[in-house]
Amino acid sequence: MERGQPVGWAAHRRAVDALRASYAAIPPGDTVRLAKKTSNLFRPRADARHGLDVSGLGGVIEVDAAGRTAEVQGMCTYEDLVDATLPHGLMPLVVPQLRTITLGGAVTGLGIEATSFRHGLPHESVLELDILTGTGELLTVRPDNEHAELFSAFPNSLGSLGYATRLRIELMPIAAGVSLANLRFDDLDELLEVVGEVMKTGAYDGRHVDVMDGVVFRPGEAYLVLGTFTDEPGATSDYTGQAIYYQSLRTKATDRLSAYDYLWRWDTDWFWCSAAFGAQVPAVRRVWPRRYRRSDVYHRIVRFENRYGVAARVGRWRGQPDSERVVQDVELPLERTAEFLRWFAREVPMAPIWLCPLRLREHEWPLYPMHAGEAYVNVGFWGTVPIEPGAADGDVNRAIEAKVFELGGHKSLYSDAYYDRETFDRLYGGPAYRAAKDRYDPGHRLTDLYDKVVGRK
Repeated sequence: MERGQPVGWAAHRRAVDALRASYAAIPPGDTVRLAKKTSNLFRPRADARHGLDVSGLGGVIEVDAAGRTAEVQGMCTYEDLVDATLPHGLMPLVVPQLRTITLGGAVTGLGIEATSFRHGLPHESVLELDILTGTGELLTVRPDNEHAELFSAFPNSLGSLGYATRLRIELMPIAAGVSLANLRFDDLDELLEVVGEVMKTGAYDGRHVDVMDGVVFRPGEAYLVLGTFTDEPGATSDYTGQAIYYQSLRTKATDRLSAYDYLWRWDTDWFWCSAAFGAQVPAVRRVWPRRYRRSDVYHRIVRFENRYGVAARVGRWRGQPDSERVVQDVELPLERTAEFLRWFAREVPMAPIWLCPLRLREHEWPLYPMHAGEAYVNVGFWGTVPIEPGAADGDVNRAIEAKVFELGGHKSLYSDAYYDRETFDRLYGGPAYRAAKDRYDPGHRLTDLYDKVVGRK
């Protein structure tokens, strides 16, 4: 089937039947996990002997252009979802940065992007979803039906309460292009003042703002990118070839991308992380095929290294210190973000850093409790740092966890976490989670959230 073409309801029902049959075939007590080809998790985990058959759940069922909604299967990637909606001049309200993030994954594991200061997080645009629970039931879940408890607890449950097979989501209009202003700031407080202004008014310097994110290269050099959707004709930049998007912020005060290229501007170089593989070296980049300049290709290289440790062994042979993986996204209250960034610059030798403002749309979600209506900034940093003599692997991540907690923030759970269970329950809605777990997975066939995140099971 051509990418972006709807799969239809009949094919969807067959795929759900195959999923339920594969679930029923797993012996009681065995670990249950999705049999999927891609993953955007960064924590190692134990292998499962049995995987759920989700092979037929990776598409868009239908797009209702007039109603601005889409019926989407749980394993559909945002790449395929965007391919189905853009021909209608529509996009999901929030499109996470990486092509192979799935809609179900973004809803149960959270996601964010430059529209989040207006539209919150991906799960907030979900109107209804079907969930395969730990009991093997397939439930239709809405905020106003008998399963409202599961609807609220599903975001950030990371598959520990069930798996989404179908989601009905809101869509919004997008123009053919995105016009960008790259504003440089030498002072972080001034940058964050502008963030606050845009979040309050939706505009800056008399110009409507549709998208907003930023990059900190160092405390004295940061950029805020403000974008407006536009159908006006004009030349557009291409960052899928030799040019590299994040580097352009330092050289271009204004820019323009097609809508498609804007949505995937970060994917080509995995933000800036492709540098670790040599993909930003001009000679290497010229011979590295464009079709392999993708986040999922880089992630496969990382998974290979996690399994076999080739680079780590070579580094030890060369006398280099071992390194600690520091791959995290954290949300800080807007008024505490500059304090965190300065602390990070002193304590963690890593840059650049991504900034993505956000505000929840209406109500709060128990497993990732932020206050609706308040301004936050997502801070993303992805790399490794040397393990200092006498320090233990994980010490830097633990220090970050402590600082984020001190400043009233939260940390996403797609990567390494070191919380004790009491702290974890306090930060991630322990009572609400246990109530939903007892109701929808009373036999605990699905791995517990804490065991999955901290125990890496």
